[in-house]
Amino acid sequence: MAQRVAGKNAMLFVLITVMISSIGFGIMIPVLPDLIKDLTGLDNSKAAVYGGWMTFTYAVMQFFFMPILGNLSDRYGRRPIMLFSLLGLSIDYFIMALAPTIAFLFLGRGLAGIMGATFSTANAYIADISTPDKRAQNFGLIGAFFGVGFILGPVIGGILGEYGPRVPFYAAGIISLVNMVFGYFVLPETLKPENRRKFEWKRANAFGVFKQLSKLKGALGLLTVMLLLATAHTAYPTTYAFSMNEGLGWTAQEIGISLGFFGIASIIVQGGLIRKIIPAIGLFWAAMIGIMSNMFGFIGFGFATAGWVIYAMGLFSAFAGLYQPSLNNMISSRLNASEQGELQGAVGAVMGLALMLGPLPMTYLFKVFTDGKAVALPSFISRIVGVDSFLPYYLPGAPFIFGASLSLIALLIFLCVTTKAERDARFTESPSEPQA
Repeated sequence: MAQRVAGKNAMLFVLITVMISSIGFGIMIPVLPDLIKDLTGLDNSKAAVYGGWMTFTYAVMQFFFMPILGNLSDRYGRRPIMLFSLLGLSIDYFIMALAPTIAFLFLGRGLAGIMGATFSTANAYIADISTPDKRAQNFGLIGAFFGVGFILGPVIGGILGEYGPRVPFYAAGIISLVNMVFGYFVLPETLKPENRRKFEWKRANAFGVFKQLSKLKGALGLLTVMLLLATAHTAYPTTYAFSMNEGLGWTAQEIGISLGFFGIASIIVQGGLIRKIIPAIGLFWAAMIGIMSNMFGFIGFGFATAGWVIYAMGLFSAFAGLYQPSLNNMISSRLNASEQGELQGAVGAVMGLALMLGPLPMTYLFKVFTDGKAVALPSFISRIVGVDSFLPYYLPGAPFIFGASLSLIALLIFLCVTTKAERDARFTESPSEPQA
């Protein structure tokens, strides 16, 4: 009975933590471009590149430290790592709020990457307390509560941004700090002593994690799919605000409201429809719908010339939320209870690698297609498309077109690494047959 109560308390707090963390993250998205421009004096095109390098800094730290924290949670439990992570996020936001120079923004993002184990530890909590047939739905709940935070965060950020680009960062820091204090008093530990294992450095470094997972037949294929989709997704945090401001002339408030709308759509899909869709069509087809929706949404964002198109494409983005819990569940079901923290640390490492691979191409694409200069085309492409060697083209949504291309590649790989049994399955757990 006590264990059941602890499990319910853990689930509730984890979901609230994910929501609050996404509020803190969402708060800064509409105003980060303005803060970068204030500190550097640059225009949209060049300021976006700073944003890309900032995300890259966060990703490098996350890539190396998240597997360490995931393995530490397998050794010492989920609770201390979660609280440590929340403290780090709070410090990050305060550093960014007080930043006198652009270097302090990089410092804050680096610190957040080092301590940023909130979502990987949350997934480990869910794996601890979920039965196999409920795991995918519970992973979906994380996405739903992230969506709730993403409704509130950008809207709050857009509104508070009217009082200055630093104000939302103070709010995010306070929210994260309050959440950490709250968790200190109410968060239970869910990892049983018998499921804990010794901490090993060779399993805690990012490259070691990939080596361990490579031993699981079929895991690398799904991880590659996740890597490509996560790389494509970096178009949102790195260039969405810049792109909407540049192409449509949107203010921070309008950007925040649009992201809030996407959050509402995401809640409907991940908090409600996912519980109907996955049992009805199975993990394979749920992932297929998610990946294809992701691709179509990117195409719409890339070529949008009016605000209503952005809102329409937001519906596709919401259904894209199907692929993450489906893919996560396929991999999670292959490991035992003592390895779930390591797995989520590995998934976090994949996300960290995507954050290293994606932001710079995304932001440089934005710069090239918005700075008024001609875009050089290779001569053989020029002959094929019938244009001169230089194509002067203005396309603020270029990063999203690149994201659509990555999603298409991910879709093709996904079709290659899954089996007929998985395509025919109509239940929440992936079949016991390993993937090809």
